[in-house]
Amino acid sequence: MTMQIHLLKGKLHRALVTDANVEYEGSLTIDHDLMAKVRLLPFERVVCGNMANGKRFETYAIPGKRGSGNIVLNGATAHLGQAGDRLTIMVFALLDEKSAPSHKPRIIVLGENNAIIEERNI
Repeated sequence: MTMQIHLLKGKLHRALVTDANVEYEGSLTIDHDLMAKVRLLPFERVVCGNMANGKRFETYAIPGKRGSGNIVLNGATAHLGQAGDRLTIMVFALLDEKSAPSHKPRIIVLGENNAIIEERNI
């Protein structure tokens, strides 16, 4: 019997929240180019940690305008942060234990205006 293991698939580290919209139905809008860098798919589940207030939440990603640098908290998540906060946005994959040792997550570290300042395993 092969075990399934949840491992980090990708991470956007220090993503700057650019807006919060409580009126939107829900989710987290992320610049589509940033999503593509870490292989984050539209509507894929994400786990976020807000570095400003320590709150963690789970939602799904929706693609924002390419090249915009936008990271927008929508719906209920808009109550968990504000523009200017930094997030760690993580996406996970379920892998079998045999492929787990060779797995390497795609990680980007973001700086000013959510420009990529570091890439790992990309």
